[in-house]
Amino acid sequence: MTSVSSVSDRRLLVATLNRAKSRELAELLADPRFDVVALADLPGAPLPDETGTTYAENALIKARAAWRTTGMRTIADDSGLEVDALGGAPGIYSARYGGAGLDDAGRVARLLDELHDVPDERRTARFRCVIALITPAGRERVVEGTVEGLIARAPRGAGGFGYDPVFVYPPLGRTFAELTREEKSRVDHRGAAVRALARVLA
Repeated sequence: MTSVSSVSDRRLLVATLNRAKSRELAELLADPRFDVVALADLPGAPLPDETGTTYAENALIKARAAWRTTGMRTIADDSGLEVDALGGAPGIYSARYGGAGLDDAGRVARLLDELHDVPDERRTARFRCVIALITPAGRERVVEGTVEGLIARAPRGAGGFGYDPVFVYPPLGRTFAELTREEKSRVDHRGAAVRALARVLA
């Protein structure tokens, strides 16, 4: 592994204002070589609108903006839920599904309404996560992780966030919101992407 030679080099900025996502990414990476810095903790650090047409484009838009502002080694992710019966929707629009006025519970309710008449065997879906990395020197890399599952007919569980309460992971027979944090990190899309990122950082 490449050694980290200075305090400045040790910093790894997570370019998201979503504290839950920032915390999860930091916990998944758990790399003692880096001091993780959350963009949400930097006063007046806005993020640009996600105007890309792919996860990779959106992740790079956020990473580049944060890197230009701070010069730190920066990661940013874009992730979404892809439901086959909805043609892959909500996809890159997962965080804005149903309109800006909805919270997580509202977006889940909207999704379940859209799938009301879809039989169980056709409720296949996947979570996808793409992470962009920009080094202090400006070099860019993109990695990806996915996980396959099914959409439940009603929310279950109190953990996680976003669509976790309705995403069933078939090998365990539970939604992501019913898994412990450790169980989820071993199988979910973000964990897979972070493991790919760790290989790049090494």
